[in-house]
Amino acid sequence: MIALHHLTPLHWAVAGLSIALITLALQFVANRSLGISSALEDVCALASRNPVLRATAQDGAAWRLPFVAGLFAGGVVSALLGGGWAPTWRVEPLDAVAALSPWVKGAWFFVGGLCIGFGTRLANGCTSGHGIFGNARLQPGSLASTATFMAVGTAFAHLMYRVVWR
Repeated sequence: MIALHHLTPLHWAVAGLSIALITLALQFVANRSLGISSALEDVCALASRNPVLRATAQDGAAWRLPFVAGLFAGGVVSALLGGGWAPTWRVEPLDAVAALSPWVKGAWFFVGGLCIGFGTRLANGCTSGHGIFGNARLQPGSLASTATFMAVGTAFAHLMYRVVWR
């Protein structure tokens, strides 16, 4: 886990407006939608000769390369503007109730990542793709997926904060 230090966050409205402008521009200019899972899938397909990966890539998937590069570059710029980063295994409030080793925390994160990956494939897209682009297009599957993401996330957070970490 990476922790940024001394970085003043931008107002939430700046991020919201930026996302809205990107959504509208992609939709009206290029008639395209964008989600992180599909972008990473397309980049993997471009870099692979595996027919399974190649079959799932959209035509002209190279347009997503700048997006994926921007994710990485944005993290680096944020870290530099924030004064750098320092690796840490501290995870609050988990550490307050359980003194887990870095190996156990790593396994916890790995299993969580597998669950997220499974859910992304099951929902045919990630939270950003469904929640931003799919909902903007009023796609029924995205509306249902986003409602499910929010309900499960709320229930799990309630369980963890009200029952487990009480």
